[in-house]
Amino acid sequence: MEENKNVSKNSWKRIFKKKWFFPAVYLAVAALVLTGVLWYQNAINQAPDIAEDMENQLNDLSGDQTEQDEEDATTVMQQQEVLQMPVPEDLQVEIVTKFYDYGADAEDQEQALISHQNKFYQSDGIAISTSDHQAFDVKASLSGQVVEVKQDPLLGNVVKMEHEQGISTYYASLDEVLVEKGTELKQGDSIGTAGQNVMGQDNGVHVHFEVRKDGTPVNPENFVNQPIHKIIAPDESGEDEERAEDTEENEENDDTEEDADEEQEDSEEEAEETEETNESSSAMERT
Repeated sequence: MEENKNVSKNSWKRIFKKKWFFPAVYLAVAALVLTGVLWYQNAINQAPDIAEDMENQLNDLSGDQTEQDEEDATTVMQQQEVLQMPVPEDLQVEIVTKFYDYGADAEDQEQALISHQNKFYQSDGIAISTSDHQAFDVKASLSGQVVEVKQDPLLGNVVKMEHEQGISTYYASLDEVLVEKGTELKQGDSIGTAGQNVMGQDNGVHVHFEVRKDGTPVNPENFVNQPIHKIIAPDESGEDEERAEDTEENEENDDTEEDADEEQEDSEEEAEETEETNESSSAMERT
């Protein structure tokens, strides 16, 4: 064992005495140091790119999340919106024409009739005016999109909007229109100003306002300050039955009048025959 240790020590001593040993060690250390320096510089150069990539990824994620949050917030806002009257909040207004409701009493139904050229028409909305009959701003009752702007010879300028959950609103009898088709409006944005039209000329300056659920008119007064998901269409079958009853009643009245006319004609004919008979009898008596 001692002999082997001595041999190993002698071998290392001989290697140390070689002229090339220390230069080789120096070159190896220098190579390691140079490799470390190059690696460090490369890491420093790549760090900004990595940091920039990470920042871009974070920004993208943040942007996507922000857009999603905005969409979610918009959806929640629309779900929480309640139907508002299409006028400024601080404006004192009155409903001068009501919505024609087949279930309403006779007085309300009378106030829901529109007279035009000696004919009466049932109102599918409400007419809103002020006590001084001055022009006022007309506002969007719900957030949504303008899908139609037109000029009607009877209703005046008309704006139609569509909203969530099958709800649409109509604004007629407008004087000035401030929006165009495709405009996105938030609740309370101005649509135009109230004016006059031919169909409702008795109301003076007013706005004719309609609310529809899946195309069916509903009474706006029943759903003001109510969430839009509570706006439902009336029972059309019930209304049809009432219309049918009104029609049958009118037909019965017509039949009664015809019968009365026929009876009156028969009475007149009998009276004429009696008179002729009496005249003939008188003539025979004279003879």
